[in-house]
Amino acid sequence: MLFVCYPKCSTCGKARAWLEANGFGFTERDIKLDNPTAEELRAWHEKSGLPWKRFFNTSGQLYRSMGLSGKVDSMDEDEIVSLLASDGMLVKRPILVTDSAVPARVFVLFPRRDIGLQGRVGFSPLPRGREDLRHNLHARRALQGTRRA
Repeated sequence: MLFVCYPKCSTCGKARAWLEANGFGFTERDIKLDNPTAEELRAWHEKSGLPWKRFFNTSGQLYRSMGLSGKVDSMDEDEIVSLLASDGMLVKRPILVTDSAVPARVFVLFPRRDIGLQGRVGFSPLPRGREDLRHNLHARRALQGTRRA
């Protein structure tokens, strides 16, 4: 698996710790030093099933300073991909790209309380409605086969 993160981000640190504590092997990639390419972003978008807007780090300083909240909805796909590929700090993180699931999937992760984990903090894809609940189920199923022995 590929774990795309920003090492100074506390959410990324918590996700890394959760993956390690739960026995998942991964390759880590610093999103600031190694920006996702346009080709990677297109592939991740297709595999994730999420809308483009979910790939933006909407709480980031760069996103806010560029005034993107009112612009993203009117941008076409090429503009969005070009913008996201221009600076890794615009991209929502952490991102987990599985290679063992069939087909491979991409999950944008975030911390949340998961009742199934009996109060412990887990990491799941962004749960915002029915579409994201399906995304969450795919994430759990995809991760089941990736634990280290």
